[in-house]
Amino acid sequence: MALTKHSRITLNDGHKIPVVGLGTYAPQECPKSLAGEAVKVALEVGYRHIDSAFIYGNEVEVGQAIREKIADGTVKREDVFYTSKLWSTYHTPQLVRTCLEKSLKDLQLDYIDLYLIHIPIEFKPGDDLFPTDESGKPIYHNTDIRDTWKAMEDLKEAGLVKSIGVSNFNHKQLELILNMPGLRYKPVCNQVECHLYLNQSKLLEFCKSHDIVLEAYGVLGSTRDVKWVDQSLPILLDDPVLNTIAKKHGRTPAQVAMRQMLQRGIVVLAKSFKPERIKQNLEVFKFELSEEEMKILNGQNLDQRFVDIS
Repeated sequence: MALTKHSRITLNDGHKIPVVGLGTYAPQECPKSLAGEAVKVALEVGYRHIDSAFIYGNEVEVGQAIREKIADGTVKREDVFYTSKLWSTYHTPQLVRTCLEKSLKDLQLDYIDLYLIHIPIEFKPGDDLFPTDESGKPIYHNTDIRDTWKAMEDLKEAGLVKSIGVSNFNHKQLELILNMPGLRYKPVCNQVECHLYLNQSKLLEFCKSHDIVLEAYGVLGSTRDVKWVDQSLPILLDDPVLNTIAKKHGRTPAQVAMRQMLQRGIVVLAKSFKPERIKQNLEVFKFELSEEEMKILNGQNLDQRFVDIS
């Protein structure tokens, strides 16, 4: 089946996720208004999948942009697939709903389409979102991730979220949930760093075997936020192989990087606050990579992460 900008993948709970989404994360120093402007442009040019998170601190602006585009008739609420994420200070079961309700209040929306556990690491609950001890080390907490998952299932049953999933999980952490007694809903997806230099082939295989969609962030490299990213790492979009193939197709390296993931059956999040780029990134459906090109690109894997979340 040919991929188009209207293509969606059916999740294991029956809901459908658009294959390309706009990522809205930005380093702290970026004004939050940029995320709102990007969302408006994205919805106008045809994106129907917007990805954000409680910890990004921009859900007020993102929600306002979505509501404005609903009000002016660009989209209906049911056309927009919106993702948010449970932050690590809210893993204790009684706090899971609190975090979601904060997001819903900021967004001014009645429900969220996809709610993810942001990272499989829990921090000490409280107002400090990155709690640290005297020596500056994170203060962790030890809620069983399966108890957090039960609270996520409750959100789905309450109709506050349509689908539930995870982010930054490895296959062992996924197995903990998949094998838990009394499981009501499997995670529908696992959102992870995935790109030319980190192709996640084993995790993709594992997810496919359990009918879990792999969703990729960092497809274009990363925002190179100094807080998370080693500045000495190569710039993905400068990769010579990627550029050679892009030139051959008359496309941008970003489009080829995205197309490679889409052809592997991965949902792609592309992040940009530049209107021209946002539009360009949706033009990945106008060309196709050959089997040979896919093989060459898959061979660029270095198991190289840009984002260190541990």
